[in-house]
Amino acid sequence: MIISLVIPKDYDLFFPAIEDYLELASQYTYGRYSAKDIQDEMRTNDKQNLWIAYKDNDIYGFVVTEIIEYPQMTTLMMHFTAGKELPKWKDLMLNTLRRFAKESNCKTIESYGRKGWGKVFKNDGYKIKFIFYELPLEAV
Repeated sequence: MIISLVIPKDYDLFFPAIEDYLELASQYTYGRYSAKDIQDEMRTNDKQNLWIAYKDNDIYGFVVTEIIEYPQMTTLMMHFTAGKELPKWKDLMLNTLRRFAKESNCKTIESYGRKGWGKVFKNDGYKIKFIFYELPLEAV
């Protein structure tokens, strides 16, 4: 398995290959992003990075990251993650992102998402700091 950072000029070459994964990731934004919105955001936000997990000609998944500069610290935010057979590439992806974050002077790697990610990352040192809840107004 190989983890590779995709340079921005090559994003459009990879988008068709990860289209199903982009659709999957967009479903878990609960109407905030479509797959096209994720692509558009990556094309226009020069702080975001696309990482691909692949073996031979088969792409197993992707992660979109962004370096966030808070007033007191810099972090690497994992915005979107999707793919297949996560156990085959998660550890390698996470180790790659850890190195990238350290080289970028980040103090931590952040992520948000559905509750199930807590189980996925429970042995990797992640700590749940808060869970995002939403009250749809039509339910009021």
